Amino acid sequence: MAPILELKGITKQFPGVLANDHIDLALNKGEILALLGENGAGKSTLMNILYGLYQPDEGDIFINDEKIVINSPTDAIDAGIGMVHQHFMLIPVFTVVENIMLGQESVKFGDFLDRADASKKILEISEQFNLPVNPNDLVRDIPVGIQQKVEIIKLLYRQAEILIFDEPTAVLTPQEADELFDIMRSLAKQGKSIIFITHKLREVLEVADRIMVIRLGAVVGETTPQQADKNSLAAMMVGREVSLVVEKETKVPGDIVVSIRDLLVTDKYQNIVVDHVSLDVRAGEVVGIAGVQGNGQTELVEAITGLRKSAGGQVTLMGRDITHATPRKITELGSAHVPEDRQMDGLVLPFPTAENLVLCTYYKKPFSKGAVLQYQIILEHAKRLIHDFDIRTPSALTPVSNLSGGNQQKVIIARELSRPIQFLMASQPTRGLDVGSIEYIHKRLVQKRDEGCAVLLVSPELDEVMELSDRIAVMFRGKILAIVDSQLVTKEQVGLMMTGEIPEEGFHANENRVVERTF
Repeated sequence: MAPILELKGITKQFPGVLANDHIDLALNKGEILALLGENGAGKSTLMNILYGLYQPDEGDIFINDEKIVINSPTDAIDAGIGMVHQHFMLIPVFTVVENIMLGQESVKFGDFLDRADASKKILEISEQFNLPVNPNDLVRDIPVGIQQKVEIIKLLYRQAEILIFDEPTAVLTPQEADELFDIMRSLAKQGKSIIFITHKLREVLEVADRIMVIRLGAVVGETTPQQADKNSLAAMMVGREVSLVVEKETKVPGDIVVSIRDLLVTDKYQNIVVDHVSLDVRAGEVVGIAGVQGNGQTELVEAITGLRKSAGGQVTLMGRDITHATPRKITELGSAHVPEDRQMDGLVLPFPTAENLVLCTYYKKPFSKGAVLQYQIILEHAKRLIHDFDIRTPSALTPVSNLSGGNQQKVIIARELSRPIQFLMASQPTRGLDVGSIEYIHKRLVQKRDEGCAVLLVSPELDEVMELSDRIAVMFRGKILAIVDSQLVTKEQVGLMMTGEIPEEGFHANENRVVERTF
């Protein structure tokens, strides 16, 4: 039987970059094909060509043995191809049914939307593929896991036979990810064909039927979960052996560097999002914040780093009150910040890489004399950091927008860690990165901890929190529900606390109503 989809000789070149180099890909009906590769390897480019966002320089696309041309997402949808993007394409103020109908509106009595008919079709799809949703719910009111189900239903509503999942678990809890895998298997059993893009090796081994690895724009190998393991897949992706275990020695933490007391933060609607949080971070330790995304972690980080005003409480850095200090003042006191959204809060995308590497210090000597920037010194500084932090860029003058996600993150890491700091606020430091970049950034965070820096790590990746942290604070609905020793607690126990439940044994509530590990 011929594959449902074939890409033959797909080639795409951007200025100075060969993104796809004569790639061949075949997808069979009812198959889950995992696409692995480092950031910048060409996976997204290939999928954007398939979805009509880019056009190839060379190569052909075949569906059911028939050659087709895809010039736009509309062409892709018409050909039965749908894509669930990493960042959902939903309108929060619309209902579920309105989001799913968008672009495929059915009307009655002339110009009136036939929501009832669309709702009926949605409920039929929901039941057939086990995707429970309420068509009348507002998208802004439903959890992230349900929003993803809406995205999948939207594709099935458009009769997609080929589904592309781009990093689909990036915003899901471990439980939601497992549920998604069940959905993917169900879709495949019912004849849908899936291309699954992820950097998480465990997920690939758990759900894929076949695995294709891309490196530097070319296919370097294919395998199956039965023939592969995490180490072999990581080596194929990176082209070398990769350590998947975070190596760190047990250390006795020093004095308190950052102290958070009774911190209260509200959103723009005056809803409490950080609810009287208290926490200390000491020199030479990593304190991890575990929790499902959306439980106040982002607002907590913004309050600590001066990006958001708190409504109450206090934050001190080395004994100095920084509760209402500006980000520059907090930085000058020896703080560094790796933000969760590198492009929005960590970089100035049109600026050259060299200038992004001095965003915190450009106004100081030796990078500036008065109001005049010393470009030669900035350039030499950038070349040194590009070498030391293995930033892969054609030039220090290349706009940072042209770099892959992993290398953009390395620019931020290099800038923040290459100056004297006492406190590092690392928020989702490996978000969306490949295994090679994750290994590198983990080593740098542990190195800073071993140098005596206090590190506060926020990550929705429970494995990352467990491996890097000395202590773990679990956040749920804006509160710190528990503070535990990472060596004395299991992943399952922390995962349970992330849902708001406390294990029945081994815990007690202290006088501040913070639950601590007692065994």
